[in-house]
Amino acid sequence: MGVVFVVREVFDESQAAVRLRVPVAAWRWATGSGLVPAADAGPGRWSRQVVEAADPEAVRAALRGIEAGVAADRLTQALGAPLPILRPRVTASAVGHLVKAGLLVYLGGEPRFPVVHPDQVAALARRRDLPAVLDRHVPLGPDQAAVRLGVRRVDFDQVVRLGWLAPVATVDVDYKRQGGMTTVPLYDAREIALLEVVRPCVDWRAVRTVAAGRRSPLAALTPLVSGEDRVLLSEVARIAGVGRAAVACWRRRHDDFPDPVAGTGVHPQFDHSAVVAWLLAHDKIEAPTGATIATLVLAGAGGASHRFRLDDPCLTLADDAAGEDTLSGWSTDKDADALAALAAGTFGASLRWLTAPGTDPLAVPGEVRVTDRFRSGSGGLRLTLAWPASLRGTAASGPAGGVVRHGIAYAGPDEACGCARHDCGGVVPVSWCPEHGTAVEPVLEWHPGGGIRCTDLSAARAAAAGQTAKVTVD
Repeated sequence: MGVVFVVREVFDESQAAVRLRVPVAAWRWATGSGLVPAADAGPGRWSRQVVEAADPEAVRAALRGIEAGVAADRLTQALGAPLPILRPRVTASAVGHLVKAGLLVYLGGEPRFPVVHPDQVAALARRRDLPAVLDRHVPLGPDQAAVRLGVRRVDFDQVVRLGWLAPVATVDVDYKRQGGMTTVPLYDAREIALLEVVRPCVDWRAVRTVAAGRRSPLAALTPLVSGEDRVLLSEVARIAGVGRAAVACWRRRHDDFPDPVAGTGVHPQFDHSAVVAWLLAHDKIEAPTGATIATLVLAGAGGASHRFRLDDPCLTLADDAAGEDTLSGWSTDKDADALAALAAGTFGASLRWLTAPGTDPLAVPGEVRVTDRFRSGSGGLRLTLAWPASLRGTAASGPAGGVVRHGIAYAGPDEACGCARHDCGGVVPVSWCPEHGTAVEPVLEWHPGGGIRCTDLSAARAAAAGQTAKVTVD
């Protein structure tokens, strides 16, 4: 009786790899990267024509793999250095979640900590929406969730106690030194990021800056009763950052606006989660992907410029020139030390350029000082800078920064000073002017913080107010 040979017409990934005599991981990468066509004979199955048309050498040569931990480090580096506040490090298990989401091709290893291709990791790291991608696909354990929210772990535990967050999954972790296997809850990162938007009644800046050992500001709040997380129209308006009339208009114009679940016709109450889902679906709110960042360029007495970053900046501008402007934000120890050193001189540092959310670029010619360094209970360092409001000017658009031409007048002319003034309020921004020509001294003098000032006027003001008035120039 003769031997019957069956010609295989359909191959799964293992059979295809055997047919081409390449590793299974090489076939996975070849199909995931488009080197060979996608499965054409059903999910995870290829026809004989596709398999035999593939170039084994090309498939084998394309394979390169890195461990999940290495991939996680590269994605963490892509988030920024130093890592922004409110952004936990990417972990090896996060790479497993990215594989599950179809963003990375699984090449082998333990599914929770898979081997992936470095080129695909690099492409993901270059995406501008990487923070949003991580929030959407990577759940966080309690410790990481606290970092994402920018609070202490004890404060995050209060958030869970209040019923504002619930686990979306769990994972078993073997803490060999702490008693073996433990089930750890996982939380949705987008829900965590949305907390400061959908719970505007909380002073999140105060929660984030509470000192170590202090009672959590959230401890005094009452937990939600199951099924009774409700909001009024005024609260919906506060969440969306609009007026109550705008929310009432949305309710009339959109048939899918959530129906009231309680209250009265005059004061209807809506389910909080349903309202938040509607606002997200209609682009009325969005989940923050991270803290805002202020970029500042300072120059010390020597004139050299240094660039710094402050996360989650808070800029407070005085209402009049007699007050003081302040800028606070999270910093690294290294940057805080460098800022303090720059501002330690007699005249402080000059702020050549500051970009902060909600304001035009600012510049300050001198007397910028570090007034506070605060270590929060969560370990972050919050730095505060201050300067006389009278020195504040608009920053020049060039890369070097500095006060724009003419700037802002910090003192008016009097009988002792006849310097010409321009419509913008500034003085002649050069060492030559029609009144003084090129004879700068002794009528005009350079101010150590940058710019020129009128000698007579500065002396008169110093005698009257105990301080020297300053006029900025380019």
